[in-house]
Parts: sequence; structure tokens; C-alpha cells
Amino acid sequence: MMAIRFLIMFMALIGMAACDAPAKNRVGAFEVPVARSYALQGITFTASPDLRVSESDGFYPRTDVVWRGDPLGPRIAQIAALFETAAARNRAVLNGDVPVVADITLLRFHGVTNRTRSTVGGVYNIIFMMTVRDARSGAVIEPARRIVANLRAPGGREAIKLDDTGQTEKVRVTDFLTSVLRSELL
Repeated sequence: MMAIRFLIMFMALIGMAACDAPAKNRVGAFEVPVARSYALQGITFTASPDLRVSESDGFYPRTDVVWRGDPLGPRIAQIAALFETAAARNRAVLNGDVPVVADITLLRFHGVTNRTRSTVGGVYNIIFMMTVRDARSGAVIEPARRIVANLRAPGGREAIKLDDTGQTEKVRVTDFLTSVLRSELL
């Protein structure tokens, strides 16, 4: 019994010691922070060519792209417009010394169907790759990294109340993408 207590205390001490170790000594624990002073000039948007789009009204279509915040139409182009708007909004905030372009490759944009939104709600699950390039030379400043962004999607009465106050799906998701891009580039 004493040996088990000793082992538990020893493991706890090792764990606490690891918490105090500098991040640079912990391989894979943290990425080195990047000193940024970006002036966002714009984005390039592409979508992975194998993305499947669904107009199904099931609760959770097994597909890559579900978007109902715009009228029925070309969903990938509509999503590209959301990212473009988010980037344009960030130009005033991201006005540092290095002009950059963010290359965005959409991997998943799974919003909620009308059926889900009118009942239980869900999550907007947005996954994309982002590469940061120098706008003048095209040189890669930050290599491609995978970004997973999730936004709660209210349902039922809460969704109706938000719509009534102007907080439509499109408004909420565009605001969310604006904050995601800003936090990824600041």
C-alpha cells in the first residue's frame, strides 16, 4: 500500500515539474509564438475538390457542406463570400507592417439544416487550412495550418428571437469568421 502511495506522489511530482518546465523544452507541447505585424491585403479562397454539398433537410446530413444562411444556390461560392467579408472587415484591424495574403482552403463547412435549426440547434463546424504569404513576394510566412472553428447554432425559439433581432445565421457566422480570422492573424 505504501508503494502505491509513493508511486502516486512520485507521478504527481513529475506532472507538476513538467508544468513548470519552459515550453521550449517540452517537445510538441506548444508552438513557438509568432511575432506578427500583419497588414491583411486579402485572401484567396479555394475549396477541397472532393467536398460534398447537401441540401437535405435531415437533422445531420453526412456530408461536408451544409449551409442554409443564404437562399438556395452555389453553396461554395456563398461560403467564399462569407470569408471575403470577414477578411474585408479585418483590414482595418490588421494594419501592421507586413502586407499579407491568407490562402484559405475549405475542408468542411457543416452548418445546420432548417429542420435542426427550427428544433434542437447544433454547431456550425468550420474547418479550413490557412497559409500566410507575403503579399509582395508571395513567399510563405506561415505554412499551412489546420483551423477548426465551432460556433454554437441555437435552435427553436432562441433561433427565432435571434432572427427577429437581425442576428440571422449569415450575420452570426460572418461575425464569427471575422473573429476567427482576426485571432489567427493577430
